[in-house]
Amino acid sequence: MNRFEYADSRFMRNEVYVRRDMVVRLYDGDAKTNFENGELILTSHRILWGKPGDISRGNTCLSLSLQYIVFFEEECSGPFAFGRSKKIILHLCEPVPDKMPGPADNSLYNYVKLSFKEGLDSNFITQLSDTIMRCMWEFAPTTGINDPNIHNNQENAKLLPRIKTRTGIIGIERSLQEKQKETDESISLAFQDLTKLMDMAKDMVAISKTISAKIRARQGDITEDETVRFKAYLMSLGIDDPVTRDAYKSSNEYFEQLAKQLAYILEEPIKEVGGMMTLTDVYCRVNRARGLELLSPEDLLHASRQLAPLGLPIVLRSFDSGVMVLQIHSHDDNAVVDRISELLQEKGFMTAEDLAQSEGISVLLARERLLVTEKYGKACRDDSIEALRFYPNLFLEEMSNE
Repeated sequence: MNRFEYADSRFMRNEVYVRRDMVVRLYDGDAKTNFENGELILTSHRILWGKPGDISRGNTCLSLSLQYIVFFEEECSGPFAFGRSKKIILHLCEPVPDKMPGPADNSLYNYVKLSFKEGLDSNFITQLSDTIMRCMWEFAPTTGINDPNIHNNQENAKLLPRIKTRTGIIGIERSLQEKQKETDESISLAFQDLTKLMDMAKDMVAISKTISAKIRARQGDITEDETVRFKAYLMSLGIDDPVTRDAYKSSNEYFEQLAKQLAYILEEPIKEVGGMMTLTDVYCRVNRARGLELLSPEDLLHASRQLAPLGLPIVLRSFDSGVMVLQIHSHDDNAVVDRISELLQEKGFMTAEDLAQSEGISVLLARERLLVTEKYGKACRDDSIEALRFYPNLFLEEMSNE
């Protein structure tokens, strides 16, 4: 605890706020202290600790310069540690001789612990590591914490590289569990279509055996119902007769027939997703249905350009941003703009992610619809470092009131 100083909780010049944590207790090494249930503030230069409300009121608090931290780690929990609060161990270099007064003049330990009674936020480790690695006190020093003696102590102790981040065995296990979870989710998504295909194949094989048995037994004609079901299962496995370039003498004829097939297989799916589908989604859906007869991106684009001239129910559209979609011919931008205007009035503001979740569409399409609404003058944007948000156009309301 002899590295902590009593300091003004107001931020100094060049100091930047990073995060806040509540109900934090300080340990001097392994020994508990009376500094418990406090508020901890991490800045670009210091760790501040004080009683709840003291820091916000500018009262005196405890301050630990980040320059003292040699490395930090998460404390490994023992077999009987169930229910105990999570702790971060900060290993520190020796204090400078002219350090400002603090809660202790001497200490038996070269480390302190931060105990988080309400649980340790995983982002704390990441943000603390990033803040220390940036070394903002070297590039933007503040009064009182840029003492060169600290650098001398670290060099004499041969602690370069000066900052190391360790999370202990628990951190490694947690990282492995997260990676395993991500892998499991990816595998599950990858095999969803295969599972459906296998289920359909089982039904198709069963019907095939029934048909073969009736033929062998000469029990008469196959019923119409079985014929329809058999064809349905075949169609569900993909396009039964995909258009290929080899079947046509000219490229124009090939692209026209391919465009007709695209309109036939995509009209209903596009209606189901709101009347519009990105060309990348179209590419994936079509090739999944074609099986081994894969379609190139160039052929898909050329065929899509033939949709409008042929008067087919879906057409190719390019937004101002360059995003290409296939949309229903009867798609009405005014209806979409009115719908999004209503949502903006209801929600107050929306991001592309908010609209995508609300309407069940991709984030890319959601962003384009918000931009179209803005283009029609019924939305205003706020582009900040947090996100691109869209708000209702209040100027329209004022004009209507006049």
